[in-house]
Amino acid sequence: MAEQKATNVHWHEGDITREHREKLLGHKGATLWFTGLSGSGKSTVAVELEGTLHEMGIVSYRLDGDNVRMGINKNLGFSAEDRTENIRRIGEVAKLFVDSGVIALSSFISPYKADRDQVRALHEAAGMDFIEIFVDCSLEAAESRDPKGLYKKARAGEIKNFTGIDDPYEAPFKPEVHLHSDQQTLEDEVAAILSVLRERGIIAQ
Repeated sequence: MAEQKATNVHWHEGDITREHREKLLGHKGATLWFTGLSGSGKSTVAVELEGTLHEMGIVSYRLDGDNVRMGINKNLGFSAEDRTENIRRIGEVAKLFVDSGVIALSSFISPYKADRDQVRALHEAAGMDFIEIFVDCSLEAAESRDPKGLYKKARAGEIKNFTGIDDPYEAPFKPEVHLHSDQQTLEDEVAAILSVLRERGIIAQ
């Protein structure tokens, strides 16, 4: 857990609560945490789900690993320490979206179980829904896709600390949603997620 360095700071509660914002939007906020190997299809299913939710009149916002690293986390690399801080920061950002009543679609490799568990604990302590979505895909299938050419560079030694090649990926034990992107259609993946959102009472449709 990150150390609180600033002193003499106090949380300032407002008059408008998360419940007020959710009532205004007509649905609950939640964090959907997509985890899996590079090339597993995390961003693909998140984009498709975002579009589906939009058509349903449900407000969501997509937080993508590469996009975040070009902004708020541009000062972080891919060491184990930097990966942990990367996930800690985005966990806090996702929590802000949930507090606003929005469904946060967070797509990050997030290879370490402890980091994902920390984000889950952060949400649960605040009474927020955290739904871990394991976008499962064999390394062979992910590497055959290689949409960014990263596996090729990692195999050639041009990229160090690459998940699945010279850095580990710790798969979730009991994710709320377990997708198999190398076996399921995109439509089936989205349907599986929507089913869980309905079961949890996050969306009503």
